[in-house]
Amino acid sequence: MKIAVFSDTHGRYKGMLRAIEEYSPDQIIHLGDGADDTAYIESRFPRIPVIGVSGNCDIDSVKPEIKTVTLGGMKMFLTHGHRYAVRYGKLDTLLYAADCNEACFAMFGHTHRPFFDQVEGIFVLNPGTAGAGKSNTYARLELGPKGEVSCEIVPIPSAES
Repeated sequence: MKIAVFSDTHGRYKGMLRAIEEYSPDQIIHLGDGADDTAYIESRFPRIPVIGVSGNCDIDSVKPEIKTVTLGGMKMFLTHGHRYAVRYGKLDTLLYAADCNEACFAMFGHTHRPFFDQVEGIFVLNPGTAGAGKSNTYARLELGPKGEVSCEIVPIPSAES
């Protein structure tokens, strides 16, 4: 299963559109600060399921702040991260929340800094910012049928190009 993971588009979604067209994922995840962008993605790519959570800049969003989903047989804890002190480089609260939800993935945004690693047995992923930074990135996450996990943080074109 191919999953494109985005965060922090902040209304600058053109690079994200090109990334989706290029990667052709089976699933799209958006980790907040771009709730309106996810609605546009859903209309533009109606055959690709989109899961999104709201971020601290998604005022009046109807999307939840956290979501737990199972994809490719793996349970994932999704959040923007602003309620979990991730901006300060601390992952303890995020890892605890993922563990309490029996998730093997904890995905977040908010910091605009891409990160992927396995910490205390939980895969931790931040795809970076997909539209609001000097260096825009997203994650190409691939889940194999036997529990294999592959993740690559990939640069995407800026919204201006």
